[in-house]
This record gives sequence, structure tokens and C-alpha cells, in this order.
Amino acid sequence: MKNAELLRRKDAATPRGVGVMCNFYAERAENAEIWDVEGKRYIDFAAGIAVLNTGHRHPKLVAALQQQLERFTHTAYQIVPYASYVELAERINQRAPGRSARKTAFFTTGAEAVENAIKIARAATGRPGVIAFSGGFHGRTMMGMALTGKVAPYKVGFGPFPGEVYHAPFPSPLQGVTVEDASKALQHLFKADIDPRRVAAIIFEPVQGEGGFNVAPPEFVRMLRAVCDEHGILLIADEVQTGFGRTGKLFAMEHYDVVPDLTTMAKSLAGGMPLSAVCGRAEVMDAPAPGGLGGTYAGNPLAVAAALAVLDVLESEQLIPRGAELGERLVTRLKSLRPRVPQMAEVRGLGAMVAVEFRRADGSPDPEFTREVQNRALERGLLLLSCGVYGNVIRFLFPLTIPDAVMNEGLEILEDVLTR
Repeated sequence: MKNAELLRRKDAATPRGVGVMCNFYAERAENAEIWDVEGKRYIDFAAGIAVLNTGHRHPKLVAALQQQLERFTHTAYQIVPYASYVELAERINQRAPGRSARKTAFFTTGAEAVENAIKIARAATGRPGVIAFSGGFHGRTMMGMALTGKVAPYKVGFGPFPGEVYHAPFPSPLQGVTVEDASKALQHLFKADIDPRRVAAIIFEPVQGEGGFNVAPPEFVRMLRAVCDEHGILLIADEVQTGFGRTGKLFAMEHYDVVPDLTTMAKSLAGGMPLSAVCGRAEVMDAPAPGGLGGTYAGNPLAVAAALAVLDVLESEQLIPRGAELGERLVTRLKSLRPRVPQMAEVRGLGAMVAVEFRRADGSPDPEFTREVQNRALERGLLLLSCGVYGNVIRFLFPLTIPDAVMNEGLEILEDVLTR
């Protein structure tokens, strides 16, 4: 089987709206490496968009899935429950930031987690309004797109979107947006667009994913908590991309002295199996009536088994501190290249959630150079993802289990494509 033939079949059988980055087709994968149908090897610095913190086909995840397959694959938890769902909820409740009593509900995708977090917030407060931020990404459903602060390609041609969603600027030094600017803009929303007494929730990413790996400053997160406390608003931390060791903590909010009311999670939660969750204060989570939350596949037993294995692997293999060490190694390497790469405007991130932003000499975003770097890397067998509102950021999402030799090989390729 050839990649070119599969590409022809793909173009004939699937819609163009499902954008595909790579021109090859996967045959097999192991840890941080992928081989295509023609036998070419690739180093995976994308990890299925931050899904594979524990790598491709981790033996403990494979074993957990095999064991669950021998028992049952589906009952619909809302019809016939199973103990593993309860066990996973207990373990997440224990590990989520904050000391108050917590409860967790499971869903299938990150967008579902976000949608349900909004539902829970509205049920708990009796209010309709939601505030999100420019550059934020919260999913491809209608509510997810309404919350998302990036138009192309996610929102083009799909409106109108659900109402009572408002956006404020997210702090960004390169964009000239300070925490004070963001705070003033939020207060302006309350004066010009919506009474704070009608706002159910403020949702934000501790580190913006699709928006460019912009890290929320601690004073910004404290400001959000203070605003929420003042007006009875719930604070939602969207940890779909930041969770499960990516930032050097299990959850990115552990870097802050602020506790959210609700946390959404997905991606690396189940190491490649479709599973998401909302965890929050018990009284808030209990606001929806019985039957108000759920889904046919929500908390699928195979995915739950994988998630329990993920938590075991993160602990037994010390992947959270390893992620911090890998991120530091990458940042050091990137910063050493800045004198040779004038387009490199900033290296930023938390833990192993690292990005580099490219700009032209006049300070404007440089998406062309970003695409060149990405394409050169792909030719050399290194998978890189771009992001940012202007498409001028490369983000790094290698598995935290990546062997040192493979990591070093990837960094050598990266240096070559950046400096050639």
C-alpha cells in the first residue's frame, strides 16, 4: 500500500473540511515513533495533539485494555454502572486542585467536557452568561466555537453561534496586552455588554493551547478568582490540553495559588482512548438534576481502564518531573539558537508545554517561516504542530515517555531546520 494511493482515496471519500496535516498514513507506532505504510519512520513531537503523554501503546495501557476487553466493552454507565468509573472519579477528586469535596463526571471529548461545564455552571448559578478569552480554544461544537477566540479555521461559515458568550483579551506581552489591560477590559464588559450578576462562568486555559501556548500570569489568574468571588461567578479552568503532566504538574492550576470551581480535562486523560471529564466542587457538580448529565458513550469502560493505567504510569515512572526536565532541556536548546534564528521572537511555556513564536523584523507575525520550519521538519521525519491566532507559533507535545536518544535526535533535526 502506498501513501499516494491512500491520499487519492481519501480525497474521493472524505470531505475537505477534515483538514489533514501529514501526507503519509500511519501503519504502526511505539512510544514516540511512528512508521508509515511505506516503512518511513517519524519522531512524534505532536502526540496526537497532546493526547499521548504516556506515549504510543504503553504496555500498561495495552494490558489494561486487553483485560477490560475480556470482561465487557459497553453497558452505558447510566444504564448499568461499573466500579471502574467510580474508582477513576475518586482518584481524580483526590488529585484535583483544592481541598473542598469534589465530584467528577465523565464524557467522551474535550468539547463535551466544556459543554457540560457550561451546563453545570448555568444550573448552579441560574445565570446565562459566559466569558471567555481571545486566543482561547474550547472545541468544535456550537458552544465550543462560540467560546473559542480564534476565527479561522474553526468558526468560518458556521455561525450564528449561541448567545450570551463574551470575549475579553488574554494577557500577552508580544501582543502588548498586560494583566491590567485584561482586567480593565473585563470591567468594561460588565459596563457595556453584560451585568456581572447575569454571568454564570468565566472559562480560561491556564496555558492557551491552540492560541499559542500563552501562559496565564499568576496575577491574571488571581484577578479572575477575585472577580468571580465578588460577583458570584464560577471559574472554569479548561485543562483539556494542559492536564496530566504536560506542564510539570498533574494539572496546570497547581502552578497557581488559585483553585477553580470546575476543571475540564480530556486528551491525555486516557492515553489515546476517547474520554473527558468535568471535576468540581461537589455542591456545584450536583446542581443539574438526575439525567441532566451523561451520554451514550460517556465514561466508556475501555477508556476508563486506560485512564486508570495512565494515572498509574504517571506515578510509577515519575513522568511529571520528567516532563518538567524535558521541557527545560527543550527551552535551553531553543534559547541557544536565538542568535542564529532572527525570526525567533519568544520561547515560552510551562514544563513540557513549550512553544516558539516567529516574527518578522518589523515585529509582525511570520506564519510563512513557521510553515517552512514545519514542512522542513516533516521532510526530515519530525512531526511538529503549529498554533497561534496568526499561525506563527510552533508547539512541542512529545510524549513524556520519549527515550533520551529519540529526544536528542529530534532536537538535532529541529536545530537543523531552524538554522539552515
